[in-house]
Formats: sequence, structure tokens, C-alpha cells
Amino acid sequence: MRKILPGSAFPLGVTVDGRGTNFALFSDNAVGVTLCLFDRYGQTELERIDLHECTNGVWHCYLPGVGRGQVYGWRVHGPWAPEAGHRFNPNKLLLDPYARMLVGDIKWDDALYGYTIGAGDDADLIMDERDSAAFMPKARVVAGTPMAATQHPRISWAKTVIYEGHVRGLTMRHPLVPESIRGTFTALGQPEFIDYISKLGVTALELLPVHAFTQDRHLLDRGLANYWGYNTLNFFAPEPRYLGEDGLDAIGEAVDRLHQAGIEIILDVVYNHTCEGNHLGPTLSFKGIDNASYYRLLPGNGRYYDDLTGCGNSVNTDHPRVLQMVMDSLRMWASVYGIDGFRFDLATTLGRRPEGFDSGHAFFNAILQDPTLGGLKLIAEPWDVGPGGYQLGAFPPGFSEWNGDYRDKVREFWCGSEGLLPSFATRFAASQDIFSEGRRRPWSSLNFITAHDGFTLHDLVTYNDKHNEANGEDSRDGHDDNKSWNCGVEGETDDPAINALRRRQKRNLIATLFLSQGVPMLLAGDERSNSQGGNNNAYCQDNEIGWVDWSDDDPELPDFVARLAEIRKTHSCLSRPEFLTGSRNAMGQPDVAWFNNGGTRMSEENWSDPHSKCLTLRLAPVLPEEPSLVIMLNASHVDVDFVAPPVQSGRWQAILATGDDLEGSSLEGGETFGVPGRTLIVWEWRA
Repeated sequence: MRKILPGSAFPLGVTVDGRGTNFALFSDNAVGVTLCLFDRYGQTELERIDLHECTNGVWHCYLPGVGRGQVYGWRVHGPWAPEAGHRFNPNKLLLDPYARMLVGDIKWDDALYGYTIGAGDDADLIMDERDSAAFMPKARVVAGTPMAATQHPRISWAKTVIYEGHVRGLTMRHPLVPESIRGTFTALGQPEFIDYISKLGVTALELLPVHAFTQDRHLLDRGLANYWGYNTLNFFAPEPRYLGEDGLDAIGEAVDRLHQAGIEIILDVVYNHTCEGNHLGPTLSFKGIDNASYYRLLPGNGRYYDDLTGCGNSVNTDHPRVLQMVMDSLRMWASVYGIDGFRFDLATTLGRRPEGFDSGHAFFNAILQDPTLGGLKLIAEPWDVGPGGYQLGAFPPGFSEWNGDYRDKVREFWCGSEGLLPSFATRFAASQDIFSEGRRRPWSSLNFITAHDGFTLHDLVTYNDKHNEANGEDSRDGHDDNKSWNCGVEGETDDPAINALRRRQKRNLIATLFLSQGVPMLLAGDERSNSQGGNNNAYCQDNEIGWVDWSDDDPELPDFVARLAEIRKTHSCLSRPEFLTGSRNAMGQPDVAWFNNGGTRMSEENWSDPHSKCLTLRLAPVLPEEPSLVIMLNASHVDVDFVAPPVQSGRWQAILATGDDLEGSSLEGGETFGVPGRTLIVWEWRA
């Protein structure tokens, strides 16, 4: 007979010590817990062990002789009382929330649901007695040995350039990456990929979710797939498809190689909801372990979930054990795998209390004071679908935020919309009106033109309307207001004039992004004119629609981006540590001065002119050895004469332009220069 020792309630999950393994599972409302051991393939259940020790809501035991490689799952006993928020069903095998590695995939079957599907309107109230083990992935015991050996590069926010991509989509079509490793962490560690993004000027690779997630049943039924991964099954285990033959070691190896190149890794993490959905969703883990603790339920009616995310449920970070789980997950990814930062999907949900969003929520405080996490890059997506869901600027100091208002204003400006000069200039200058409280810095504004959700840059200048037919939802999905402009023809065209305009517009948008105060984020593939054929919601397109196309339709564009990154790196006036206020530096120069195209300071009348689409700004250097910069922007469709800002000596030299044959031009202060329609020029002061 197997020897079973009491073990310890801490830490949660499994802990291997060389002599055996400690198992610990939190379930405050359970009346019993059973540990199920399986063969190495997770196919045959070998043994069931009832736990008799429960300390502070944590059920635990220690099994001598059980070690690395053991496959296991849980069954949890308790009341089946959906109206009270309890959905315990010991017929369902449950995945350990702290599982570090998964064995097998979900095989969709009605037995995976805790209730009886097809039993009428109140079906979710009727417990299903079928065993789900044959259809469930299981957990494999792994040791907690650190896998990333290098130190964090610790790139300052001021020098950060983020490249947002997808582990799979980045390399599935990459011609220099061997086919056998494409779509895996191993591919991200290939010299060909790392050298490319290094030359591009990237300092941080932000990856779409890598936590294990489900392939949604309704998508598989339509021949589609969950591509993006925003439907988390487990917060500790990586998505198995991304590991390849090297298993968990592949993550640490890729991180090490990226770190050696000075590139940080930021993970897009989804702690706001899980893949178990609403009251009609499957019972895979949290729902069966302790539904009333892990999820936010409607007050007075625990049968239903407080769906603040639009995904069926919301994780209850108000609960101390749930908050502990999230913190343990973050620390594991940072300490074991060497991750440098996190982008929190729908972060507003994570800071909600019953009465609404609270920037002082324990979730934020716990992260900011944590010695492992507090110094990492922390990025909030500042919205959810609940009441008061848009909280841009409301997150505590220490968090950067995806600035959706920046995206919208820059898009509208280059589309030629009127009356945008004040709002555009404010967004260009790091949105001080949004982020200045609490002594926050300009890099609180994470600026982007495009992201995974929406049009790619090429599609932004090629389509007025979304074309999501491949998603099988009659194009009802995705945003309708894209603030895009097709430059005169919907979709691809052979018209050379339109294609030339599109090339220039892409450069205008990217240049604006890199020249703005705040932190720039470039969508992977935008520098290569990657297209999704007008699909602005490719969440289910794990194919050539969603994967980056590495062909060279615009071969000069990557070099253009690299030059912008270099200009940003070597001119500290583009990433100042303080917000622009017009105050004078040590040399007596105002940090920023705004001019109309006539070369005079912008007046109230100039700012309020709804028809004006031209703007000039002069940026003073932060360091005495660096030169001043002047940026001229003409978003109108016609050529406009600009007068260069005055200088006491020297000349202005054009070091970058989005129009043809303009770079290298030179002019004196007060001299007139014709700026073509829809063109941006950067001038550097030369003695």
C-alpha cells in the first residue's frame, strides 16, 4: 500500500524534493479532494488518493517515491448548488491551476461539462455524471529549476522599442527558419530572427499569450482555430504547441539568446478570464475546484457570472487566494523563464471591486511592491466591457498603458480629418493631459498605430471596411470604426499613384510613432507591409491570413524603420524623461516650440483652425552635445510652403523624409521650403 504523508499547504501546486512530491490545492468550499495518478501518457488512471489534510482551505499531501514526470489530475467533492455558486462534480477530472506542463489536448465531448447538455433551459442546474478523464489534458510533475541563465537586459523605458508578435505567426512563413521548428520558441531563438529584429532597432519582443489555452469547440466545428490564445486554460503551463521537441527548455534557451542580443521579452497575459466561459461552459479546472472563489458571480444569484470581459466570466482578483495564484504565476514566469515584463489584457477587470474600478486595488499594490515584479515592465490594457470600463490614465504610477486615443488621433490626422491639431499634438507629446498625475513619466503612454487586434498597417491604408468573411460570422465580428483610408481604391490595386500614396502613408504613420514622446510599439510585419487581406479580427486564422508574410513588397521599408529607431536612440529629445512643457533647458532653449507652417509660434487661433492640417515643432536637446530637431508634418492633400524655425547660426538638414528626394535638403532659419502633401520631414540642426 502506498505511503501517504500529510505534507504541507505551502507552496501551492506540486513541489519535488528528490524523495517525493508535495501536492497542494486550494478549495475553500470543497468537502473532499481526490488526487488521481495516471500513466506517463495520461491515458490510464492508475490510482486515486483521497486527501485528509486541509489547512486554511488548502488540501495537501506528500507522496514518497513520486517524482518528476508523474501525470496527475484532481477530483473535487462538494455541493452541487449552481444557484449558490457551487458547481462541484467529482465525475469531472480537473486540471491543477498550478500545473507547469500539460499532457494531451482537450478532446471536446459533452462529458467535459459539469451539467447535462441538452436537458432544457435549466440544463446547467442538472449535474452530469459522466467521467471526463478520457477527454481532459492532465498535468505533469516538473521541477522548478531556473531555465533562463542570463540577466534581464534592463532596457530603460526611454530607450524601449516594442515589437508585438505571435510565437507561431512570427516564424511560420519565415524563409530562413527551418520548417521543423517554425512556430515555436526555438524559432524565436534563431540567429536569423534575432539579427533581423536587432537591426530593426527592437529592444523588446511582446508576445501574444503563451499560457496554455483551449481550442474553442465552436471554432473547431467551423474548421477554424483559436489563434491568438486569449482563452486561458492554465496560467503556469506554456501552450504545448509552442514548445517543439525541446519541451520547456526551449523557452529558457530562446529567452537567453534574445537577452544576449539586448532584447527583452514581454508576455501578454490574460488573467481577467478563463476558457471555462459562463454557466453553460465546460468544467475543466477552476469551475470545478471552487467556482465561488475563483470567479466573480452576480450578487444574489451565484448561478451566473459577472461577465466584465465579454468572454463569459471574470477572474475574482478580490479573493486573496486567487490574487496569490496570479502573483505566483507572474513570479514563476519572471524567475524561472527570465521574462522581463507583462502586458495585462483587460487590466481594468483585474482592478475591480464590487463598486467598480479601483487604482488602489490589491492587485496593483501587490505587483508594485514585489521585489521580483516591481522593477519589470508593466503594461495595462486600460479597458474592459463593464461599467466605466475605459480607464485610460487611471492606473497607478509604475504601469504604462496602451494608449488607444493616441492610435485614433494619429490615424485620423493622417487620414486628413479636420480640427485635430490640438488633440494630435497632445498625443504626439505623450498625452500629458491623461498621464501627468502622480508624477508619472511620459513613457506611461504606450503608443501604437496598429496591434494584433485590428488592421495591419498595410491594410489600414488599403481598406476602408473590414473584410472578415473567412471568420465565418458574416463580417459581424471586428471593429466597424477603423479610422482607415484606402487612398482611393478598396483593396489591392495596380494603380502606381495609389500605391505610391500608400507607401508614403505607411511611412507617415510609422514615423509619427517613432518620433512621438512615449513608448513606441510596432506590430510585427508592419515594416514589411504584411497584409491580412482586410481582416481586422484574425483571432481564428491560424494560417497565412494571420501569419506574418516575410516577402519584400516594399524592400526599403525595414531600413526606413531601422533609421527611425536609430534617430530615436541618438536623439534624447524624442524620449524625454519629463513631459514637454515649453520650459527652457540649461542652454536657454524651450524643450518644445510649436509653429504654424508660416514659421511663427502657434496662436490660439492657429490651434482652433478646423481646416489646418499642418504643424511644425522644434525639440531642444536634453544633452548639450546633441542637436535640436525640427519636425514638419503636412497631412493635407496639397503641397504647402513651410517656413523653417529661426536659428542663431547653422542650418537645418533633412535627415529623414516620407516623401521622395527630400532627404539631404538644407535650409536656413526663416527660409521657405515646399513640403509635399501628406509628407513628414525631420530636420537636424547642423553648425
